[in-house]
This record gives sequence, structure tokens and C-alpha cells, in this order.
Amino acid sequence: MKLSVVTNIMNLANKITLFRIFATPVFLFFLVPGWFGQFFGLDLWGRYVAAGIFIVASITDAIDGNIARKHNMITELGQFLDPIADKLLVTAALIALVKTDNLSVWIVFIIIARDFIVTGFRVIAARKGTVIAADKWGKIKTVVQVIAIVAILVNNFPLSLVTDFPLGMVLIYIATILTVISGANYLAKNAKLIFDK
Repeated sequence: MKLSVVTNIMNLANKITLFRIFATPVFLFFLVPGWFGQFFGLDLWGRYVAAGIFIVASITDAIDGNIARKHNMITELGQFLDPIADKLLVTAALIALVKTDNLSVWIVFIIIARDFIVTGFRVIAARKGTVIAADKWGKIKTVVQVIAIVAILVNNFPLSLVTDFPLGMVLIYIATILTVISGANYLAKNAKLIFDK
């Protein structure tokens, strides 16, 4: 009986989500290798491997949710792990880019702060039996954010072959603006959850 319960919980969707969680430290190893990584020459090509890992892990964000909904694999474990996996990957990437590419700490602070605020609203909503779905601004923000991080990781390749335009950094600023818009939208729509007597 216990084995059956574990099998049901660890379905394909949840396994994909776990893959994204475990991929995060591997991604960091290649992006910020430190002395051990430099010993193997990872400082020269490691960030491109990191970019590949980040792209694959980001794609799984859409895959696990679609599988869970399509095949009725939605579990409480999956609902708990999925947002954690998303936040771990993106937050790890942003913090690492502060070190490797001098990404502004303020950008990272704004993006992480928004995620904390939205998570807080969702926790309160869940206690009241309400589900707060991702809005269009949040989805657009996430897509731009991922593209920006990938562009920075690959040094704006292949655009860098023809111009020095800093596409990645421009996109990360756009993502930050979208982050503020999305956060403000969540506050406006869901403030009653906190102030409701």
C-alpha cells in the first residue's frame, strides 16, 4: 500500500519538477565553477554548458505542468515543488550573474522581492480556499526573464557576431519593469485577501 502511494506521488510530472530542482546546483557549478572548476578549464566553456542546462530546465517548467493537467497527475507534492523549482532556478541564475556579469543587485532584489510578495499572497489565498493563477503580466515577465538570462549566459550569441548591442542586459531591464507591473497588478487584485476583516 505504501509503495503504491509513493508511486502515485512520484509520477512523471513530479519527477520532471525534481529534475529542475537538482539541475540548479549543477547549473551553478558550471556557471560559477570556482577553483575546482577552473582546474578543469570550466571557466572557459562552463557558462555555455550552464546555458544549455538552464534552457532545458526552463523548458521542463512548461512540460511538467502540461503533463500533470493532461494526465490528471496533479498532486499536493507537485503543487508544492513546482513554484520552488521555478524560483530556485531563476534566483540562482540571477544571483550568479551578479558575480559573473556584474548584474545590478537592485534588479535581483526587485525580482526576488516580487516573488516573495506573490508567494505570500498565494499562501494567504490558499488558507482561504482561493487559488491565485498566474496573470498575463507574470507569464510575459517570466518569458522575457528567461530569454534575458540565456542571452547573457551565451554573451548575446549569435547577435554578438554582427553587433555589440547588449541584448541580454536590455531584456533583463525590460523584465524588471514587467516584474514591477506584474507585482503591482497582484497587489491591486488581491489586496482584499489581507485587508478583508
